[in-house]
Amino acid sequence: MSNYTTKSNKFKSLATFVASQRQSKTVYPPPEDVFSLFNYTPLSKVKVVIVGQDPYHGPNQGHGLSFSVRKGVQIPPSLRNIYKEAVSDVKIKPPTHGYLEEWAEQGVFMLNAVLTVRKGEADSHKGKGWEEFTDEIIKILDKECDGLVFLLWGKKAEKKCEKINKSKHTIISSSHPSPLGATKTASPFITSKCFSRANEALKAKGKEPIDWKISN
Repeated sequence: MSNYTTKSNKFKSLATFVASQRQSKTVYPPPEDVFSLFNYTPLSKVKVVIVGQDPYHGPNQGHGLSFSVRKGVQIPPSLRNIYKEAVSDVKIKPPTHGYLEEWAEQGVFMLNAVLTVRKGEADSHKGKGWEEFTDEIIKILDKECDGLVFLLWGKKAEKKCEKINKSKHTIISSSHPSPLGATKTASPFITSKCFSRANEALKAKGKEPIDWKISN
């Protein structure tokens, strides 16, 4: 990945940091899930990009897809609002769990800016190198793909993707779906109709729309 590969000194430094944290702290997600996003959604199949911040920091929550939790884990507040908007916008049935595998397998690339976190400490691995790694991923998506839809929820996601080529890709921005901001800005997440707008953009590019339903 240009200047920031898994063999670069920067990445080796990041890997050393995460490994040392795991020796003395509980770090999420577990090692086998950190890069699982690329197994769920290979870059060649990406159609929609959702950018989160860092993994959930509670037990059994984060598993490599932003905003997603495994079945059996309580649905987090932000994801509840995501579901609320999808129910209203594209008329899915209210999901009973928070596992977003079906979205990922259809080409929804759910990337966090930071891929690891200490238990109970949000943003605890911020500024250690993950941001540069995920910036490179976004650059590759921007350059190598055509007609992607970027769902940018909140100012941090917008800033991270501010250099995206808007003549090639569709940008759909709103506030973050967290309870703190989902309804309280000039561009609220709730009522944004981001899911139907994403599908309209995909169809305009000759691509299959996403079936946003979540099977129970």
